[in-house]
Amino acid sequence: MQINTRRTFFGKLAAMTAAAVGAPRLIAQATAPATPETTVAPRHGNNHVHNGVYYFSGTGSNDGYPATDHVTVADPFEKHVTRTMDALKKTLEENGCTMDSILNLQVFLCLPLADGVPMPSGKARFDAHHAQYDALNKIYRTYFSPGKAPSRACMALEWIPGDSLIEIVGSALVVNPPAGA
Repeated sequence: MQINTRRTFFGKLAAMTAAAVGAPRLIAQATAPATPETTVAPRHGNNHVHNGVYYFSGTGSNDGYPATDHVTVADPFEKHVTRTMDALKKTLEENGCTMDSILNLQVFLCLPLADGVPMPSGKARFDAHHAQYDALNKIYRTYFSPGKAPSRACMALEWIPGDSLIEIVGSALVVNPPAGA
């Protein structure tokens, strides 16, 4: 019983701390006018630098783009890859990294899941994922200097949050720390 009491106490303490820390941000968001033209898809807040390494998560094809310029699952896969790689490059540069300073990437791909878009099965599904993988590689290699492509894992998933057909997670060495860092 005492353990549950401690858990309850620390749970409430954590909730109050989160509310106190997050309240000013929520109030600012609530009072700031947002329009579709100015609303930009946020970069994930989990990104951080630790011991000279920038860790980033969840970069997708709509990150950093205004709501009026979002791609959907019906858009060509190559557009998703190019926009994701451009968003990744931008966030790396904002945090003192380069594409060539990437240490490791995990790339997640999914097939479009939308009304009116048939979902392949069996060998057709395998072939569809293989076609995505080939398209990814063709575009992917253009973002790195020769011989500088990082180690990478690539996985096919059933679903990725949002309208992106690709999401990238990884880490990069900070080579040019931003001012004030």
